Amino acid sequence: MPNIKSAEKRVRITSKRSLRNASLRSALRTTVKKFEVAVSSNDAEQARLALAIATRALDKAASKGIIHRNNASRKKSRLTRRYNGMLKAQ
Repeated sequence: MPNIKSAEKRVRITSKRSLRNASLRSALRTTVKKFEVAVSSNDAEQARLALAIATRALDKAASKGIIHRNNASRKKSRLTRRYNGMLKAQ
């Protein structure tokens, strides 16, 4: 444990932020998985809605620093390609 008062506060802040980041990252993964389920079931309308939600969640996570902006961009690109491939296959 830290001995200095400001260091103790930093520990408290870090633990709160870690919990918040873990929660947001988990929610982000859930939205992406919902998209994956919609694509695997070949439900175009549901997949379109899930893609929009996942894209927005990725952008929000990138803006809050949960993931890097390039990581968000790469994931959005891959999800969109997967969605377009599903549409082309139908």
